[in-house]
Amino acid sequence: MIIIRELKKEDRTKLLNILNRIKNFSEEEKSVGIELIDSALNEDEQSDYHVKVAAQENNLTGYYCIGPRALTQGVFDLYWIVVDPDIAGEGIGTILLNDAEEYARSKNGRLLLAETSSRKDYDLTRSFYKKNNYKELAVIKDFYKPSDSLIIYGKYLS
Repeated sequence: MIIIRELKKEDRTKLLNILNRIKNFSEEEKSVGIELIDSALNEDEQSDYHVKVAAQENNLTGYYCIGPRALTQGVFDLYWIVVDPDIAGEGIGTILLNDAEEYARSKNGRLLLAETSSRKDYDLTRSFYKKNNYKELAVIKDFYKPSDSLIIYGKYLS
């Protein structure tokens, strides 16, 4: 049984281990991922990043990081959604995503955005969002670098 719970300080090492085993994340991406975890853990006054983890029998299986989009009313960014690559495809990502949507709704969220890459190794990520009823809202060509566009998916939560 998967339990979604708040992030704890002792989760950091396990989440870093999961991030480091995901092949299509660059070192820079992994660094940003752990930076957001650290911000959620160590900066009590911040409200930009909220992290929840998925646990199964005391083993962490993934996490998400979500926060309100600055200068908007009811728009949230899904900064990260990560599942242990050893158990990817077992539905944990969908459980995390559903919880993220519920979290946004509980904060009067009306739209959840997820940004990803157009690279071939992100095909499964894009399929995941589509399978969970996210629509492609925008594409910015060559955003990350030439031939690597930004794709923004969104879902209205009403």
